[in-house]
Amino acid sequence: MTSPDSPTLALTRELISRRSVTPEDAGCLDLIASRLTPLGFTLERIDRNGVCNLWAHRGSSGPVLCFAGHTDVVPTGPVERWASDPFTPTERDGKLYGRGAADMKASLAAFVTAIERFVGAHPDHPGRIALLLTSDEEGDATDGTVAVVQAFEARGERIDYCIVGEPTSVERLGDMVKNGRRGSLSGKLVVKGIQGHIAYPHLARNPIHQAVPALTELAATEWDAGNEYFPPTSWQISNIAGGTGASNVIPGTMEVRFNFRFSSASTDGGLKQHVHDILDKHGLEYSLDWNLSGQTYLTPRGTLVDAVTRAIQTECGIAAEISTTGGTSDGRFIARICDQVVEFGPVNATIHKIDECIALDAIDPLSAVYARCLENLLLTPT
Repeated sequence: MTSPDSPTLALTRELISRRSVTPEDAGCLDLIASRLTPLGFTLERIDRNGVCNLWAHRGSSGPVLCFAGHTDVVPTGPVERWASDPFTPTERDGKLYGRGAADMKASLAAFVTAIERFVGAHPDHPGRIALLLTSDEEGDATDGTVAVVQAFEARGERIDYCIVGEPTSVERLGDMVKNGRRGSLSGKLVVKGIQGHIAYPHLARNPIHQAVPALTELAATEWDAGNEYFPPTSWQISNIAGGTGASNVIPGTMEVRFNFRFSSASTDGGLKQHVHDILDKHGLEYSLDWNLSGQTYLTPRGTLVDAVTRAIQTECGIAAEISTTGGTSDGRFIARICDQVVEFGPVNATIHKIDECIALDAIDPLSAVYARCLENLLLTPT
């Protein structure tokens, strides 16, 4: 349970009250930094193009356990549809309401209070504790965590373990941990034809008619069978556009936008080549622009996954399911400099919605799980 005078609840409320709509930070990082400085953390800002990024670390040797997250939130949508102001943290019916309550200001507060308790109890702890925080996760994600990762790559620094505070739980705190995410590869396909009068089809070339067999084959293709951790790769059309709006004109082009959510059984290069092979086989005249927004990453069962699931079992009394479902997160960037990355946080049922909230009785246990992770990973086993 979470007590009314809980430090984690108080900090969560402070963070929610800051209107940090992406990519704005609204002073959240300064607030967190003010809690870390007295603990002896070294603070480094790696801001870029108006995005605020904080790298904070404590300790000089041993494995690095990093907590990662974001201070930015998505826009509120119509404020009048909220039962209370989205930036005025409000408690009712056993829940704390406000934009970012679950995604992910409660996790940020829980990081801080877990670290405060751990350092207070173990001021000379082995290993190193770190936080990697950004204000650009919900937006373009081009100048946030990726900027910090690029800086680390340039100076040859790495992280040993990373826990990302994304809201991963489904029905109750601790029922699901993410140990990886599928990759995301999008394509913008333009099939070229010849525009003409619909009554004279022999003088035109209909790109829609030409593309249908190829699209049918793409939709029916089994890209891979998945594996122990990932479901099979999925290819889905998201948008199709063609035509002038007139009913008597054969269009000159057709545009198709699609997306792969791919498993570790495939690579982005292999998927691209397979698509081109199918389009070429059908003799299409086309252009195709690709956008890789995230590579697949995976942390198999081992030191970090075991430490997190043990912490959840101890503090929440349940066995967490290990999953790679869902969309992308900043874990895809951190995995470039860290071999073991997992995501764990509150229930995600209301994230990005009107009246976003977190159960009050989950806030202190969330902090307790993070503190237990610190013990499991950094303290010398007895």
